[in-house]
Amino acid sequence: MEVEREPCEEPPPTMMEEEEAEAIPVAKEPPRIHRLDQSVVNRIAAGEVIQRPVSAVKELVENSLDAHSTSINVVVKDGGLKLIQVSDDGHGIRYEDLPILCERHTTSKLSEFEDLQSIKSMGFRGEALASMTYVGHVTVTTITAGQLHGYRVSYRDGVMEHEPKACAAVKGTQIMIENLFYNMTARRKTLQNSADDYPKIVDLLSRFAIHHINVNFSCRKHGAARADVHTVATSSRLDAIRSVFGVSVARNLMKIEAADDDVSSSVFEMDGFISNSNYIAKKTTMVLFINDRLVECTALKRAIEIVYAATLPKASKPFIYMSIVLPSEHVDVNIHPTKREVSLLNQEAIIEKIQSAFESKLRNSNEERTFQEQTMEPSSSGPKDTRKDSDCSPKLSGSRSQKVPVHKIVRTDSQDPAGRLHAYLQVKPQSHLGKESDLTVVRSSVRQRRNPKETADLTSIQELVSEIEGNSHSGLQDIIKYCTYIGMADDVFALLQHNTHLYLVNVVNLSKELMYQQVLCRFAHFNAIQISNPVPLKELIMLALKEEDLDQQCDENDDLKEKIAEMNMELLKQKSEMLNEYFSLSIDLDGNLSRLPVVLDQYTPDMDRVPEFILCLGNDIDWENEKSCFQGISSALANFFALHPPTLPNPSGDNFQFYKKRQSSRNPQDEGNSSNSLVDDVVIEEQIDHELLAEAENAWAQREWSIQHVLFPAVRLFFKPPTSMATDGTFVQVASLEKLYKIFERC
Repeated sequence: MEVEREPCEEPPPTMMEEEEAEAIPVAKEPPRIHRLDQSVVNRIAAGEVIQRPVSAVKELVENSLDAHSTSINVVVKDGGLKLIQVSDDGHGIRYEDLPILCERHTTSKLSEFEDLQSIKSMGFRGEALASMTYVGHVTVTTITAGQLHGYRVSYRDGVMEHEPKACAAVKGTQIMIENLFYNMTARRKTLQNSADDYPKIVDLLSRFAIHHINVNFSCRKHGAARADVHTVATSSRLDAIRSVFGVSVARNLMKIEAADDDVSSSVFEMDGFISNSNYIAKKTTMVLFINDRLVECTALKRAIEIVYAATLPKASKPFIYMSIVLPSEHVDVNIHPTKREVSLLNQEAIIEKIQSAFESKLRNSNEERTFQEQTMEPSSSGPKDTRKDSDCSPKLSGSRSQKVPVHKIVRTDSQDPAGRLHAYLQVKPQSHLGKESDLTVVRSSVRQRRNPKETADLTSIQELVSEIEGNSHSGLQDIIKYCTYIGMADDVFALLQHNTHLYLVNVVNLSKELMYQQVLCRFAHFNAIQISNPVPLKELIMLALKEEDLDQQCDENDDLKEKIAEMNMELLKQKSEMLNEYFSLSIDLDGNLSRLPVVLDQYTPDMDRVPEFILCLGNDIDWENEKSCFQGISSALANFFALHPPTLPNPSGDNFQFYKKRQSSRNPQDEGNSSNSLVDDVVIEEQIDHELLAEAENAWAQREWSIQHVLFPAVRLFFKPPTSMATDGTFVQVASLEKLYKIFERC
């Protein structure tokens, strides 16, 4: 008897089999590369060229200027999103050119790539109008000379929507853009939620108006009877500035000029107007035209701002208008989608020449202002002393008409960077430190010393300032005022030359004393460094206590440290009102540090030293005695702001070994083969931590830059050296030219 058996079902997979199946990666095919649709490409490009309504206005105004217009009128609605209308009286557009007017890369400005080398027009790519048609509705009305009527045509996505229609028109071209970014929802929402673009458009037209003084400009909102910008052609640029920016700006401007025709270094001509020392504003206004093209130059702006930051009164920014003309072949205009930036041949040399012109002009303006104060107050002795200094200072460099003995000739002076150590060293460029040039203008930054007695309302502060003035060493004062910075001799000492003598100066001691004097000088009048994320005081104090603890592995004193941190935090919270009012040290109710003072302009301290500074405030200040309290806080701030060597060792010299990755472990299988093991160890030792090395190089380079361009200019202007520095090793004379000549004569 046969029994039919049912086919056996396979047992279900076990959990381990399922995990193994999941662990096996499934091979995925790489995504296919395909060609984007042309409409997608055009919209992407349009979003890059026309970033905001003001971008469209800039392109249209530049086209009008290229058409030799003498009158340009702009009308804007809803910040440019609803309507932008630019009308001019230029030469117009030919009827036969209208079909391809808004196609990409159609232009009348050039025909070959080599034409870019000598381009003089502001437009050249043929992308602007095309981009506008991909993100808005464009209508063009134009008429050329000799025609009886004009033509109007609408464009969308780069092509005409209909044949040009005859219409009545005035001379020139009118381009109207409606519903800008109608098909870019995210961009439109962003612009609607942000501030109105209309002020940016007004600012743009104002900049064009003060440069193109032979053109009438007008800008108004749609429906408004009065224009926000209205200028007429004039022969005086100062009159144009007065009509646009107001009388208060124009009356405080000085004309400035600079030029160079040295083919080996730089060829350029610059003229413009810059604000003098009496000008006060909260925001820098810099209008820069290069070959009649409105552009921006971050390196030049930063260099000039550094000069003004030290020259103008506190919290004041300059007004600058400059027009630079260079040979067309020395300018690369094709480096930015919106043509906002250009690249210059020999840019560093040009910036340095312009800086020198600014330095000279501002120095002369300050001398004129001092003379006027002297005339108003003839009884004051201050201006007389200033005049004597100014009369004597040129004599310090030696008179060319008198023969000076060879052993007394000064090879360098404080006004000439030649002869410094940097002239003989090949230093890697540090673009992020703003080293596009030597920034020599900082040397003459501040000519007007602040009078501590004017800001020191408290008797204790006046007493501390009087102690500084009474203890000043006149000999060191003369050395500091007319010295030349040579370079850093090591991590702590800098080399200075004064006349025929060479000195070693302890930078840490010097900067600490300078910061102490500046704290007292700026008492209750500090600017502030805002900390983006407030830091708990307790955490800072705990960090400082752990750094002081030699036994890092021992946890027995953690409770004691927390109690000390808690007590110091509560103490500083109680004193927060006084610290904020007098020193701009802001501590909130929760015990968080949110603001630090600015003791020296253009210098930010090493934030790694904040914990040590906070601990010093909690432990070392005598809060009961007013004078001792202010003196202690000033000393703590001075130590915090002093230019200490960075925490990371200097990468130069023997310290370079610190940045090599070290691994003491060996592969047990190689223990028997000593030769292979040694080779492996050598390879491991040569591996360098490039990230840590770069951080250290940046920190040390930043410190040296600050010493040369911030510390010593401030020392020359503000510092009153105490007599103790003549004997405590802060200043040490290491060489004298006269004595060296005697030694050489014996040889």
